[in-house]
Amino acid sequence: MVELVNVIVKELVDEPQSVEIETLQEDNTTVIKLKVAKSDMGKVLGKQGRIAKSIRKILKAASAKEDKAYVLQIVE
Repeated sequence: MVELVNVIVKELVDEPQSVEIETLQEDNTTVIKLKVAKSDMGKVLGKQGRIAKSIRKILKAASAKEDKAYVLQIVE
C-alpha cells in the first residue's frame, strides 16, 4: 500500500524527490504518514480536500483484500 500512495503522490507533485512516507503499525491498522514540500501541499490536498479524500478512498479499496486498515495522514 505504501508503494501505491508513493506512486500516486509522486505523479501529483512538482518535487517528487521531496516526498517522504513513514509507516506506523498500530494493532490491525497501519498509519501511513505522508510528507511533501510546502509548495506541493495544495496539490496533494486539492480544493476542499478532494484529492486527499480520493487517495484515501483508493487506499481503502485496495486494502479490502488484505483485511487490514490503512490510514493516510498528511503531515506538514
